[in-house]
Amino acid sequence: MKIVVADKITPRGLELLRESNWTVISQPGPALAAELADADALIVRSATRVDAAVLAAAPRLQVIGRAGVGVDNIELDAATRRGILVMNTPGSNSVSVAEHAFALLLSLARSIPQLSNGIHAGKWEKGGAAGSEVRGKLLGLIGLGRVGFEVARRARAFEMRVAACDPFISPDVALESGVELLPLDDLLARADFLSLHASLGPATEKMINAAALGKMKPGARLINTARGELVDEQALADALRSGRLAGAAIDVFTEEPPRNSPLLGLPNLIATPHIAGSTAEAQEEVGFLIAQQVRDYLSSGVMRNAVNLPNLSAEQYRRLRPYLELAERLGSLAGQAAACRIGRVRIRYAGEPAELGSSVLRNAVLAGLLNGVLAEKVNLVNAAPAAAARGLVVEEEIRRREHGFPDTLEVQVSPRAGEEGPVLCAEGTVLYDTSPRILNIDGIKVECALEGTILFTRNRDVPGVIGEMGRVLGAQSINIATFALGRRSSDPGSEALALVRLDGNVPNSIVESIRAIPAVTQARLVRLTPAQ
Repeated sequence: MKIVVADKITPRGLELLRESNWTVISQPGPALAAELADADALIVRSATRVDAAVLAAAPRLQVIGRAGVGVDNIELDAATRRGILVMNTPGSNSVSVAEHAFALLLSLARSIPQLSNGIHAGKWEKGGAAGSEVRGKLLGLIGLGRVGFEVARRARAFEMRVAACDPFISPDVALESGVELLPLDDLLARADFLSLHASLGPATEKMINAAALGKMKPGARLINTARGELVDEQALADALRSGRLAGAAIDVFTEEPPRNSPLLGLPNLIATPHIAGSTAEAQEEVGFLIAQQVRDYLSSGVMRNAVNLPNLSAEQYRRLRPYLELAERLGSLAGQAAACRIGRVRIRYAGEPAELGSSVLRNAVLAGLLNGVLAEKVNLVNAAPAAAARGLVVEEEIRRREHGFPDTLEVQVSPRAGEEGPVLCAEGTVLYDTSPRILNIDGIKVECALEGTILFTRNRDVPGVIGEMGRVLGAQSINIATFALGRRSSDPGSEALALVRLDGNVPNSIVESIRAIPAVTQARLVRLTPAQ
C-alpha cells in the first residue's frame, strides 16, 4: 500500500502507517500529482484542495482521509463517482471546544478580561468588581452532542445544575449524564448561563433572536462556540446595551473576521477569534485519528466517520441519486413539519426505491431528519448510528403499489413511547427522472415540488382561508411560487392542508401571522435544499 500525506500531521500518525510496512510519502508539495499516480490513500488537512483534476491523477485511490471536520476542500461528488471513500474526524476537538466554552463562562462570571485590561491601563478597579459564583447556577445547553456533553461534565464538577434542549436526545440518555431535558422556552427562561452547541440549519439560523433574548432570564449570560449564524448579532448587541443580558462571550461571528459586527466595542462582550478547537492536543489527536482510520479501512475494511456514499458503480449511483434526494427531503420535511418530539420513524418503499437498496435510502431519510438539529454532520454512512444514539426507533417496510405512482417512498414520524403527539406521514416520488415531489400528507392528496421554502398549513375547510393567507403573505411582500391544496373530504369544515412554496428570503415570523387566521390549526415553515 502507498499512502500520500499531503499536509502536515503528527509524527505519531506517520509512524502508525509505517508500522504496516506501507510506503508513506509525507508533504510531497509540487510532486503531489505524480505521487498520487499509484497511491491507495490520501490524507489532507484544509490546505490541499482535492478536486476532480487531483482525483483524475489518482486512478488507484481507495480512500481520502481529512484530518479535521470540514470537507469543503474535497469534491465529494467526484470522489463518490470514483468509488473513493472520504473520511473525516468529527469530535476530535470536542474537549478543546468544551474547555474553551467553560473558560468563557468563567470569564463572564468574574469579568476577567475587563479587569485584566484595567490593570494594564494602570487602573485598580476593586470597587464594583465583584463577580458571581457559578456554583448552584443553571447552565443551559442548546444542543447535546459531543461538545455539549463535555461542557456538561465540566459544569457538574463546578457544582452547576445543567439542563439542555435537544429534540433527538432521549431523556434516559440525558439523565445518565446528569442533564435535565427542557423545551426551548423553558430553558431560555431558567438558564443563568446559556451555551450554544447546535448545528447551523433552517431551524437554528438566528434562533437566538430578539424574541428568544426577550424570553431569557434578566441578567443571564450567553456563550457561543458553535456557529456565528445561530445568533442575530444586532439583537444580541441591543440586549447587551440595554442590560437585558449581563454579558456574552463568543468565539464565532456571522462574518469572520467581524469587520462590521454591531457587537464590536461593547464592554460586556468577550470575544475570541474562532479558536475554541485550536489546541496543540487537538491538532495532535486529529492527525493520529485519521491515520488510524485510514489504516483500519485499508487493512480490514472498517469504515469510521465516512462522509459520502458506500462504494457504488456509476450506473447504480445514477439510478439512486434522485431517490436519495427524495429520501433526504422527505425526512427533512417530516422533521420540520412534525408537531411532536420524534421518537419513531417508519419508512415504506415501493417499486424502484425498494429495488435500489433500502438501507442507503433509509440513511438518507435519517440524514434529512437529523441534520437540522445536530452539531455534527449526519450522512448516508453515519445516519443510522446517529439515530440509534438518540433513541430513534426506525422501522422499514417494502410494499406493492396497486394504484397511482409505482415508485414511491413514504416517511412517517411519531412521538416517543409514552409521549403524546400527532403522527405525520408524507409520501413522495421522483418525476421526470430527477424531480422529487410530495404526493400526499396523512392520506390527503397534495402534489408539490420538494424544494425551496414551503409554508405547510392545516386548516378547517371553510370559505376565505386561501384569500386570507394570500393577503397576509402579500402584506409582507412575500411572493407565492406555487399553492398546492388538498382536503380530506368535501364535507364543510373538514380537515384541509396546503403546501405553499414561497420566493425569496422568508422570515420565520410569517408563521405567527398565518397562525392568527382563525381557521388555521397548524402552520410551519419548511426549508428544503434548492433544486440542483
